[in-house]
Amino acid sequence: MDLKEFWLKQNEAAYQSDLKVFSMILEEHIHWRPAEGMLTLGQLVRHVGMSEEGVRQVALLGDWSYYEKRVPLGLSGILGEITSIQQELRYLERVHQDTLRKVAEFPIQHWDEERVNDAFHIRRRVSVMLYGINEHHAHHRAQAGTYLHILTGKRASHYAL
Repeated sequence: MDLKEFWLKQNEAAYQSDLKVFSMILEEHIHWRPAEGMLTLGQLVRHVGMSEEGVRQVALLGDWSYYEKRVPLGLSGILGEITSIQQELRYLERVHQDTLRKVAEFPIQHWDEERVNDAFHIRRRVSVMLYGINEHHAHHRAQAGTYLHILTGKRASHYAL
């Protein structure tokens, strides 16, 4: 198994774990947040999808348009209105499938290339950017699980314990 095959398996596992946690969000809780200024549960799900799509575009295409909007506007300036958890889960599914397909098609020889943007002070290898997507999933999956635990008092984890 090469690095790309390993990444594809890890990304699929991260997505399946996300689904287990994000599917616990009820429609009536999509606007809930533990404190003012924090992302709502619905915004967390949208952010995971938007970020994956944006980072993938930089890694595979050198397209920095996500960062060009995200950095000056902040998350609140780009997320938009959240109306349905089901809609957000469909969006996340579409992004995930696009990512799997596009990364599978991306030649492994290019995984060591660097993506550089002096304006954002970023210099990273394609492989590091792609693995960062999976790490980002874990971070926000844990955040959503914590939010849900605070909100409901119930355990919200992708682990079958």
